[in-house]
Amino acid sequence: MISRILAVAGVGVTLIGVVMLLVLAAQAGFFGPVPRVVAGAMFSAALVAAGMRVFGRAGGRVGGIALAATGIAGAYLDVVAVTAIYHWLHPVIGFAVAFGVAALGVALAMRWQSQPLAVLVVLGAAVLSPVLTTELVLLAFLIALQTACVPVQMVRDWPYLQVARTLPAVLATCPFIAGAIIGGPSTGHRSMLLLAAVAVAAVGLAGTVVVVRRKPSDLTASLMLGAATVPMLFAPGMFDADRPIAATIAGLLAAVLLAVAASALVPKLAAVARIPSHTAVVAAVAGSLALLEVCVTVTDSRTLPAAWFLAALGYLGVAGQRRSAVTAGLGAAFATLGGLAFLTIAGPEVLASQRLSQKNLTVSTVLGAVLALAVVALAVWCARRLPSLRSTAELHWIVASVAGLYSVTAATVSIGVATGVDDGFVIGHSAATILWMAGATAALFYGLRNIGTASAVAKLALGSGLLVTAAALAKLFLFDLATLDGLVRVAAFLAVGVLLLVVGTRYARAFAEAGAQPRDGGEARTG
Repeated sequence: MISRILAVAGVGVTLIGVVMLLVLAAQAGFFGPVPRVVAGAMFSAALVAAGMRVFGRAGGRVGGIALAATGIAGAYLDVVAVTAIYHWLHPVIGFAVAFGVAALGVALAMRWQSQPLAVLVVLGAAVLSPVLTTELVLLAFLIALQTACVPVQMVRDWPYLQVARTLPAVLATCPFIAGAIIGGPSTGHRSMLLLAAVAVAAVGLAGTVVVVRRKPSDLTASLMLGAATVPMLFAPGMFDADRPIAATIAGLLAAVLLAVAASALVPKLAAVARIPSHTAVVAAVAGSLALLEVCVTVTDSRTLPAAWFLAALGYLGVAGQRRSAVTAGLGAAFATLGGLAFLTIAGPEVLASQRLSQKNLTVSTVLGAVLALAVVALAVWCARRLPSLRSTAELHWIVASVAGLYSVTAATVSIGVATGVDDGFVIGHSAATILWMAGATAALFYGLRNIGTASAVAKLALGSGLLVTAAALAKLFLFDLATLDGLVRVAAFLAVGVLLLVVGTRYARAFAEAGAQPRDGGEARTG
C-alpha cells in the first residue's frame, strides 16, 4: 500500500514538473519553444521505456506502471502544448495525435492488465491539461481522452476508468456552457460548445451501452451515462433567445434517451438491445428532464400546464400498459408539475371570483382542465394495474376524487367564461355542482350494484360517492346559494335534488334487497 501511495505521488509530482517545463519556463523565458517541447517528449519517452523495463522485473509492477503512466500522460500534455500554446499543429491534427497517445497508453494498460495504469494516464492528462490551456480547444482534448478509453470497456471490467474518462470532460464542458448562458458569446462559439456537449453525451451513451450489454450488473456505467448527459441538458440555455433551436436540441436529446429507456420495456426490443433496467431508469430520468425543457421552451405560462399534462398522459399510459413503476413515477411527477402550474392560473381564488375568472380563464384553461381530468382517470387505471400500488387504493381514490372535482369545476367555469356569455361564470358553477352530484350518483350506483360480488371495491365506491355527495351539497348551500341567481340557481337546486331522490330510492331498495337474501344457506325471513 505504501509503495502504491508513493508511486501515485511520484506520478503527480513528475507531471507537475512537465507542466512547469512547458508553461513556466515559457513565461520566464527559459530555453526556447523547441527545446522545451523536445525535452518534454524525450523525457516522456524515457519514462515509458524505463517503465517497460522495470515492469518485467520481480516486484517491479507498481514502479513500472507509475513510470509508464507518467511518461504517457506527459507525452499527452506535450501534444496539448504544441497545439494550444505554440500552435505548431492544426487543431484537428493535434487532436488526432493526442488520441493516438491516449490509445497507446490504454493499449499498454490492457496488455499489462492494469486498470491503475489506464486511470493514471487519463487523470494525469485530464487534470493538468487546464493548466496548459483554458480555451475551447481544451474540451476537444478531454473528449479525445474520453473516446480513446471506450474500446477498453468492451473487454475489461474497469469501473474506475469509466469514471476517470467521463467526469473530466463533463466537469470542463459545464462551466463553458454556463459562461455562454451568462455571457452570451457569438453564435460560432455556442455552436462549438453544443458540438462538444453532443460529443460528450454520444461517447458516454456509446460507452455505457458497450459495457452494460456485456456486463448487465455494471451500475457505474449507467451512472456515467447520466453524468455524460448533463452538458446537453444545459445546452438549450445557450439558445434562450432562439426558442426553436433550444426546443430542437432538448427534443432530440429526449427522443434518444427515451428510446433507450423504452427498449427495455418492449419485449422484442429488449431481447435485441439488452439494456438492463438500471440503465433504462437513468436514461428515462435524463430524457424526462430534457422533455421538461421542451415543454417549458415551446409554451407560455397559460399553455404550460397542458403540455405537462400531455406528457403525464403518455407516461401513465405506458406505465399502465407495461406495468412499470418507474414510468408511473415519472408520469406522476409531470402530473404534479402540471397541477401546480394549473393552480397558478386557475386557483381557488380565481374560480371563486367572477372578476378574476373573466380576467384569467381562457380556452387554454379549458384545455388544461380537460387534460387534468384525463390524467386523473388514467392515473386511477394505472394504479390498479400496478401491483405495488394496490395496497394504497383508498388513498388513490381520495386524491383522484379531489383532483377530479377541482378539474370539473375549472373546466365548466372556464368554458362558461370562454364563451363570452354574460352569465357564463354562474352557469359554469351551476354545471359544476350538477356534475359533482352526477359523479356521486354514478359512484353510488356502481357500489350498490357490486356490493354483493366485490365488497372492497363496492365499499370504496360507496364511500367516495357519499363524500362527493356531501361536497356537492356543501358547494350548493355555501357557495352557489350566495353566488348564483335567478334560473341558474333554481336549475342547480332542482338537478341536485332530483339526483338525491334517485340515489336515496336506489340506496333504500338495495339494502332492502340485501336484507331479503338468504343467510347462511337458509330461507329468507318473512314478516
